[in-house]
Amino acid sequence: MIIGVPKEIKTNENRVSMTPAGVLELTKRKHQVYVQTKAGEGSGYSDKDYKSAGAKILKTIEAVYKKAEMIVKVKEPIKAEYDLVKDDQLLFTYFHFASYKPLTDAMIKSNAVCLAYETVTADDGSLPLLVPMSEVAGRMATQEGAKYLEKPMGGRGILLGGVPGVLPANVMILGGGIVGTNAAKMAAGLGANVFILDINLNRLRELDDIMAPNVMTMFSNEYNIKKMIPQMDLIIGAVLIPGAKAPHLITKKMLKDLRKGTVLVDVAVDQGGCIQTCKPTTHSKPTYVIDDILHYCVANMPGAVPYTSTIALTNATLPFVLKLASKGWQKACKEDAHLANGLNIVNGKVVHEGVAKAFKYKLDSVS
Repeated sequence: MIIGVPKEIKTNENRVSMTPAGVLELTKRKHQVYVQTKAGEGSGYSDKDYKSAGAKILKTIEAVYKKAEMIVKVKEPIKAEYDLVKDDQLLFTYFHFASYKPLTDAMIKSNAVCLAYETVTADDGSLPLLVPMSEVAGRMATQEGAKYLEKPMGGRGILLGGVPGVLPANVMILGGGIVGTNAAKMAAGLGANVFILDINLNRLRELDDIMAPNVMTMFSNEYNIKKMIPQMDLIIGAVLIPGAKAPHLITKKMLKDLRKGTVLVDVAVDQGGCIQTCKPTTHSKPTYVIDDILHYCVANMPGAVPYTSTIALTNATLPFVLKLASKGWQKACKEDAHLANGLNIVNGKVVHEGVAKAFKYKLDSVS
């Protein structure tokens, strides 16, 4: 198969979808890989590195899309790429369709095959292609939250772990999945008082067993959230409903109950956000203030640590890329139901329930 690796053009996105090591695994199996020039520059990989792995370098993104049967990306195509997508071309990337109708409509119109990282599943029900970036985003959520709690950054001016004689900060984490767990590990390690809220009692039991003593669990409901938020310094939104929009657990009305300078970090912003007042921001302008509350809502947080993120992502996606390249998407998805769960849009038809529900579109089956 002919695989294309374009340079990411979303604002401040420095990751690349494949390392030279990943390219080598494809080329030694006789697949052709075309990499756009400087695609790996932000992650520390040169064109020479890709050439050494057997890739061919193309000068423009247009040339990559034109050549490739399968495009492997990190982030969803943005408007400038919509018209580059070819009929029946396979796109394998993070899409998060349910949060953005223009992208959904553009991919329906393109007649392409859109296989989303975020809805591919595993035997245990987990989302293996979300896990590595969720691990990075969860750890970064605490790291960024701690930074923006500093007074010069607009926060309350509180040190997450406190010092002897001074109480540490209180951190609330909405969601006990991969993002929430990693955020909690970082916050607990820094010495904060951490509260994880989730609706899954079994998950709360697991977290209660494995987490440090300064991590406490609570059942997530509106009453408990309202009760807790006035005491919080940092609130991290880490809710995920695969393929669908996240619910708003903190509303605009609740902001009045927060202390001035409280920091909100919504990792779920690329799925619509679980904090109502959150809207996607970028690394160049990551925050804004509403009602004296600092919001950090960068939609591609792992893009700030591209070296780590690119390697972690390739480690997870490569087995699926190899399967798709060797068998084609139809045979690969027929043989692997978990990979088939990644199909969101196929030749103009919406085939994922979460996307169909988000926009009240007809749900079709894969023919």
